[in-house]
Amino acid sequence: MSRPIFSKRTGALIFLLALLILITLIVGAGLGASSVSYDRLIPTLLGQGTFKEEFVLFSVRLPRMIVTLLAGMALAASGSILQGVMRNDLADPGLIGINAGAGVGVALFYLFLPIEAGAFAYLLPLAAFGGAMLTAVLIFLFAYERRSGIRPSAVVLSGVGFSMAMSGMMVILISSADRVKVDFIAKWLAGNVWGTDWTFIGALLPWAAVLLPLTLFKARALNLLAFSEAVAVGTGVSVAKERALLLIVAVGLAGSAVSVAGGISFIGLMAPHIAKALTGPRHQASLPASMLTGGWLLLLADTIGRNLADPDGVPAGIMAALIGAPYFLYLLWKK
Repeated sequence: MSRPIFSKRTGALIFLLALLILITLIVGAGLGASSVSYDRLIPTLLGQGTFKEEFVLFSVRLPRMIVTLLAGMALAASGSILQGVMRNDLADPGLIGINAGAGVGVALFYLFLPIEAGAFAYLLPLAAFGGAMLTAVLIFLFAYERRSGIRPSAVVLSGVGFSMAMSGMMVILISSADRVKVDFIAKWLAGNVWGTDWTFIGALLPWAAVLLPLTLFKARALNLLAFSEAVAVGTGVSVAKERALLLIVAVGLAGSAVSVAGGISFIGLMAPHIAKALTGPRHQASLPASMLTGGWLLLLADTIGRNLADPDGVPAGIMAALIGAPYFLYLLWKK
């Protein structure tokens, strides 16, 4: 008799996470400088609101919250893949330098390429993916040994080094740019969710719609890769092929997410650990829980941050770091 994918406890947990996301969406939709009263949310969603209410909800709040939710889910999935493939609980696309590489790709694209405004949002994830992929390849080359393959501890150390190098390159790139572009890059680096209209949802959604289901489909391969390489080979898994595909998926998820949501770290570290603590190590259960946890954490961080200080609030990346940095230190001490 085959084992069910979800236990009753896991199903209940996923339902609870979905409910938390829905509650946070409702609370966030009514909060802000131009508030929409909660008793007016449903009429406004049904097209019966005033011009101001419809503008605030459909042009300002909903696009930002949907972008934040999708970006959090993508970062959590990317972190789950990296931790499984590299067998390193501290792996995160922000900590090992992939996000920084995506940032350099975004900076080069924004500062130097003459792109029409209408194509900007849709090409931005491609630019971030290119920078992130190049950085990931360099990181894994430095962490690879012919005898033992990719060394998990070396990936983290190489990633930290490349993250610092990419940050230095970013400073060089923006040092000669005009003030408007420098302000944009500075906000991006802080993790300020800036892709806040429906165009950016259209840019991010194809990546999420393809790569998130693919990640779920590869749950069994992630289970086997989490064991030793000999065990994975013994079960018939093509280790090199599966590892390469999953790493490309992880880079694509991280690059597309940070291209519209800014340089956000720690979501890919926290969400997989929280999910595994609640569901167990099987990726069939932990992956969907991790995606929902990551989406909710980033949505919550952005909702709190944008209402915490006037006029622009606190960037979601800073709020996530305030939560994630102590958690990272705890994991580092524990491991």
